[in-house]
Amino acid sequence: MVSSDSGPRSAAGSPLAPSPARLRAIGLEAARAVAPALAAAFRTPDAAAATKRNHHDLVTAHDRATEEALVATLTAAVPGSAVLGEETGVTAPPADAGVPRVRWIVDPIDGTSNFSHGFDLFSVSIAAEVDGEVVAGVVLAPAAGLEFSADDAGAWLGEAPLPLRAAPDGGERALNIVTSYPAAEALAREGEAALRRFAQLVDAHATVRRTVSGALELAFVAAGWADVTLAVDTHPWDVAAGQLLVARAGGTLVAADDAGPAPALVPHLAPHLLAVGPGRRAPTARAVLAGLVADRAAE
Repeated sequence: MVSSDSGPRSAAGSPLAPSPARLRAIGLEAARAVAPALAAAFRTPDAAAATKRNHHDLVTAHDRATEEALVATLTAAVPGSAVLGEETGVTAPPADAGVPRVRWIVDPIDGTSNFSHGFDLFSVSIAAEVDGEVVAGVVLAPAAGLEFSADDAGAWLGEAPLPLRAAPDGGERALNIVTSYPAAEALAREGEAALRRFAQLVDAHATVRRTVSGALELAFVAAGWADVTLAVDTHPWDVAAGQLLVARAGGTLVAADDAGPAPALVPHLAPHLLAVGPGRRAPTARAVLAGLVADRAAE
């Protein structure tokens, strides 16, 4: 049970935010509470999926049920907080709670396709946003038994500080990049240009993996298990927790929208995000992102 953190209130009546460390602890407790049911359903008929928008966009009975459980737990722990969830959308606090300082950004199963197909690359992703800035994040992989988390003091896998692996020798050709690009939507929009960009990534790096789990792609970059990830046409719940892991581990984030690179854009709200692990350089991935947004800006 996550304890309530009602705390003091500001003069305007809105709740004061718990510390980033406390928000991280609340997120970890909430994710741990829903993880056993997901682990038990994994690789069973209970993980069967239906389609949402198309045959690439899957959902299971566990997506909404898990999100509802997370919303109940997180908002009970921080009364007056709001939630942005992939499945349930925006959950607002009561009108008399004032303007919420804390908003939880939740993806109950990041990597639903992997979950439903029996691949253990899926996670529960929870980020805590205070006044528009992500200050705590949790990415918990139930089947793999991995607990990534971050706050203002750092980033960790369990209790081990991130990164766990230093940059490889050999420059860009030794790097391992993970990405879900190009997804079907990008292929429909960009055509063969998307395939050419993917070919650039394959040619420049030691390995390119399409893992179809944005939160874990970012977590692996923070850990040093992957060196670079490129997220295209993303949503806040895909990247909010993971991008904080990368930042707190000492990595670099490049945010962009369809008009071009956007340094002033908050990373977790950017539609496109390049994350580079600490001590790495990724000129080809940067060029691919620049080419993508340049083409879209010219449409």
